[in-house]
Amino acid sequence: MNGYSEECLKTFLKNQGQLFDEPVAENLEEAEAFLEDCMAVVVDSLKEVREYFEEEGVDVDGMAPEELEEASEVFALPDGTYLIVEG
Repeated sequence: MNGYSEECLKTFLKNQGQLFDEPVAENLEEAEAFLEDCMAVVVDSLKEVREYFEEEGVDVDGMAPEELEEASEVFALPDGTYLIVEG
């Protein structure tokens, strides 16, 4: 596992249902391959989540930090960082 931490992959596996109707990965290797394929990113803060969405052209004006954190594409990681997966 190179690009994503084990905790990141485990969090995605456990919570992938928040973004997808059916599982896209069944183990850590599949999770890593999927995240690499869709170019998922890990950012350090909700401020960086906002910046990422703005760069992608998503209208996040007026969204509270809590709303950003609850977006289906955003996975809060145990270490306080955030995984962003575009479905």
